[in-house]
Amino acid sequence: MGRSQDPAWSKGTVALTAARERGDIERKFQNDLTVTRSMIDRLGLEKELHGHMGCVNCLEWNYDGSILASASDDLHVILWDPYRYKELHKIATGHTGNIFSVKFVSNDTLATCAADGTVRVRTTAGTSLLECSCHCGRVKRLAAPPDNPNLIWSAGEDGVVIQHDLRTSHRCNSVNSNVLVNLIKHLGRYAEAKCVAVNPRRPYQLAVGANDCYARLYDTRMIKLSRGHMSREHSRVPTSQILFERQNVLCSRAGLGDPDNDVPKAAVQYFAPGHLSMDANEHTFPKKATTYVSFSNDGNELIVNLGSEHVYLFDINSGRRPILVESFIIQHNHGNREGEGKQPPKNGTTSPANGTSGAAPEPQPPQPPQPPLPDRILQLKEAGNELVNKGEYIAAVDYYNSAIAECPDHAVLYSNRAATLMRRGWSGDTYAAIRDCYRAIKLDPSNVKSHFRLAKGLMELKRPREAHECLLYFKDKFPRHAASHAVFLLQKDINLALENIETLPDEVRATVGPSAAEESEEALSTSLAERQLRAAALDYSARLLGHCNTTTDIKEAVFLGPRAAYVAAGSDDGSLFIWCRASGNVARCLRADESILNCVQMHPSLCLLATSGIEAVVRLWSPRPEDGGSESRVVSDLEGATHANQQRMRSDPFEAMLFNISFAGGGERDTHPPACRTT
Repeated sequence: MGRSQDPAWSKGTVALTAARERGDIERKFQNDLTVTRSMIDRLGLEKELHGHMGCVNCLEWNYDGSILASASDDLHVILWDPYRYKELHKIATGHTGNIFSVKFVSNDTLATCAADGTVRVRTTAGTSLLECSCHCGRVKRLAAPPDNPNLIWSAGEDGVVIQHDLRTSHRCNSVNSNVLVNLIKHLGRYAEAKCVAVNPRRPYQLAVGANDCYARLYDTRMIKLSRGHMSREHSRVPTSQILFERQNVLCSRAGLGDPDNDVPKAAVQYFAPGHLSMDANEHTFPKKATTYVSFSNDGNELIVNLGSEHVYLFDINSGRRPILVESFIIQHNHGNREGEGKQPPKNGTTSPANGTSGAAPEPQPPQPPQPPLPDRILQLKEAGNELVNKGEYIAAVDYYNSAIAECPDHAVLYSNRAATLMRRGWSGDTYAAIRDCYRAIKLDPSNVKSHFRLAKGLMELKRPREAHECLLYFKDKFPRHAASHAVFLLQKDINLALENIETLPDEVRATVGPSAAEESEEALSTSLAERQLRAAALDYSARLLGHCNTTTDIKEAVFLGPRAAYVAAGSDDGSLFIWCRASGNVARCLRADESILNCVQMHPSLCLLATSGIEAVVRLWSPRPEDGGSESRVVSDLEGATHANQQRMRSDPFEAMLFNISFAGGGERDTHPPACRTT
C-alpha cells in the first residue's frame, strides 16, 4: 500500500496540510486542525492584557477574530488587538452599573447591557444607536443573530427577553410590543432570565436560561411579541410608578399562564438533566440556575452551564426523555400480572385474552456473546478496577470513561462505571449510573449486576415504584439470585417505602417535601403549560464534571473548535477546565484567575482562548512551543481540585463564603465579595 492510500497518512496533519495547499479541503483542514489534543496539551499563558479597573465580566471576539472586546465593572469596554496585545480603543459606555455582556452587532457596532437595567448600542466611533431601559432589573446577557445586524435580544432578571430592532425608532413606554419571552407568565413573579444564545446555523432558534434547571429552546418564527409586564393604561404615568406597578401589582397574574398564546407550546422545547427534571420537589438545596447557554458550531448541540451543578450537553435534534423504567421491563411485568390467577394452558398453548396473550412475552432470542476486549481497553478496565478496590473512585471513573470512548459497545465497561459512580456519589452520579445500567443491559441482557444495580439506583433516587418493577423483572429473569441476602434487603427497603407513600393522596405524593411546604404559595405557582413542558423535558447527551459554579451567575461554558471536540469553562477556584468531549475527562486545567474565573471565549478560527474573572485582567492562552518547557499555571493535583470543587458545591452558603475567603491571598483579607458576585 502506498503512503497516499494509508488511512493513517490520509488523516494525518502532514497529509491535510498538503491537501490544503492544493486547495481542495480548506474547510476540512480548518475543522479538523483548529483544536487538536496536541494543542490542548501544550496550552499555556501567552499574554496578560491590562487596562481595566474592575472585574472583567464578559469577552467577545468580532467575526474575523481581529478584535477582542472586554467589558468590566469599571463601566468601560476595551477593544484589543489580540495579535499585538495592544489596546485599540477604550469606550465609556454610559452605564451606571456593572456591565454583564458585550456583543459585536457588526464589526463597528457594539451592544452592551448592565446592572442598571439598560441596553445600549453604539458604534466604535461613539455614535449612540439605542438606549433602552425597558427592563426593570439587571440585564445579564445579549444575543445577536449572525445573519441580521439589526436584531438584538436581551435577557433580564425581570423575567423577560426583549427583542430590539435597530431599524425602528425606540421609546421606552408601556405600549411597546418588544417582549419575546415573558417567563413571569409561567414561573411566577420571581422568574429571572439569566442568559440567552442564538443558533448560528438556524438563527430563528433562541436558547434561554433562567433561575431553574431548565434550558428553553424557542422558535422565534412562531412567537408573537407582547407588552410584557405593563398594560396600555399605564403609558402616561411616572417611571417610578411604572416600576412599582411592574414589580408589585401587574405581577398578580404571575404564573397563571399565557392567555393570549403569544408563545405556543409548539414553539418551545425544554431541556434538563434527568435527575433534576424528575425531582418533584424543585425547591432543593442548593438552588439551581442556568448561568450560560451556547450552541455548537453546527447548531445541533446546546451546552448549558448549570449553577450548583455541572456542564451538560443536549442534542437538540434527537434528544430523549429521562430514563425511569424501560418499556421491556414494564411489558414483561405486565404480562406476568395478566397471567396470574389464570388456569395454566393445556397442551403447551397460551390462553388468549381480548386477542392478546395473557402470559409473559416470549423470551428474546439469546444475544451473541460479546467479543473480548482489545488489549488496551482491557488494561484500562483493569486499572479502573484496581483503583475502585483502593477507594479512588474519581480516577477509576476517568479510566472507564477512556475505555468507553474507545470501545463503546461492551456492557462490562458500563456496568463497572455504574458501580463506581454509585460509590463516588457526586451530584447526578446515581442517575448517570442508571443510564449506564440500561446501556449495559441493552448490550448484554444477561448482565446480572447491571439489572440489580438498576433497581438499587432507582431506590437511591427515591423511586420505589420503579425500583419495585425492576426488582420484579430481576427475580423473574434470574431466579438463582432471587433469594440472595442483597435482594432481600433491597426488597425490604422498597416495601417500606411503598407502604409510606400508599398512605398519602395522589396529589400529595408528587409534591411532598419539607422545603416545598415552607415555600410561599406564590413562589410555587407555575402555569399548566409550564408543568407540561417540564414533564416533556429532554435529557442530556453528556455531562462534564470537575469545575465549581456557585459564587457567580455569569460563568460561561463553550465548545472549542468547529468539531466541538473539547469544551471549556471557568470555575470558582480560578481554574480553566477543558474537557475532552469524547470521554468526558478533564484534558487540561490551568490557573487562570487568582479568585474566580467567569469568562472563556475562543477565537473564531485559531486555537486562541481569552479568559477573565474577578481580576482586572484579560488573559490570552495558546499552544506553547514544543521546547521542553513546562507551563507554570498547570493545576498538577487535578483529582484534588475536582474533589474540592464538588465539596464546595455541596456546602451551605455560609461555608462556601468561608471557603472562598480561605482561597484568597495572604495578608489582609476582605470579607466583602466583589460587586460582580451574586448576593
